[in-house]
Amino acid sequence: MFRSPYKYFWLTFLLIVIDQIIKLAIYHFLKYEGNEVPIIGDFVKLHYVLNKGMAFGITLDFLPKGYSKIVLSLFRVFAMIGIGYYLTKLAKKNAHEGLLWSIAAILGGAIGNVIDSTFYGVALHNAPYDSPTPWFHGQVIDMFFFDFYQGWIPEWVPIWGGSWYSTPIFNFADAAIFCGVMAIMIWQNTFFASLEPQPAKVEPAVDIDMNATDTSEPVSTQE
Repeated sequence: MFRSPYKYFWLTFLLIVIDQIIKLAIYHFLKYEGNEVPIIGDFVKLHYVLNKGMAFGITLDFLPKGYSKIVLSLFRVFAMIGIGYYLTKLAKKNAHEGLLWSIAAILGGAIGNVIDSTFYGVALHNAPYDSPTPWFHGQVIDMFFFDFYQGWIPEWVPIWGGSWYSTPIFNFADAAIFCGVMAIMIWQNTFFASLEPQPAKVEPAVDIDMNATDTSEPVSTQE
């Protein structure tokens, strides 16, 4: 049975709208990077910060300067197209509703951050000063800050020891992606069960007794 993907794209669209409203509100009301508004004491707050990388500030520093942001932005665009195609394909296969809603949430978050990195450098003039072009160099606006710990990590801690740590600051798009991915990981057995090929039904064989005696009377052809 064909399942239309359009209702799932409506969730994607709704998440994009919510994400952009929150980001633009932070931009207009907090105005300057670093400004913050406490929500619950000093632990939960809105903190205006610009993120030039991926979710939770991950960057591609191994690439030549000036190219990492373009590569990241283009990667987001292709990922967005791929996720949209995958969602449509799964809907046509009548995949589990939960899987489709989860992918729609991931797609909404991906597009939300693509808008920032593609257009904010021009629309909000927030591209880094040394960017070769403001297009595809926009910085993503992050704001949700659960400030449970900030400080130096002890030297004896592997990999991260001796570095400064702060709880990651994220946005609504990141949250949508995270929730979609976590839902798929938690309920993957249920979500993907409908996509597994079902074994063909085998009709029971009819046993024929070769030693059976035909007790029916012969039909006479003479009158």
